[in-house]
Amino acid sequence: MSPIQISGHGIEITPTLRDFIDKKFSHLQKHFDRITSIHVFLNINKLSQEAEATVHIPGYEASARADSEDMYKTIDLLIAKLLRQLDKYKGKNGK
Repeated sequence: MSPIQISGHGIEITPTLRDFIDKKFSHLQKHFDRITSIHVFLNINKLSQEAEATVHIPGYEASARADSEDMYKTIDLLIAKLLRQLDKYKGKNGK
């Protein structure tokens, strides 16, 4: 499994949150075994909870951003966006 770098602003990265992120991103890695690194940034502001991620694959970089009122829901939305991008890439490149 590729290392996942998690950072945040205005949020504590608790072990529970880290485990949730690891579990969700492991789904990506099951579908795309060529992932070399993943960077996740979490941010809480007054109106929403935001998450951004960049997934690196040799020759390609997928990035997405999501927000909602709940961080766990936000991470689910983020994973869905990344899966769509990676599926599209995989379809175009036959990998």
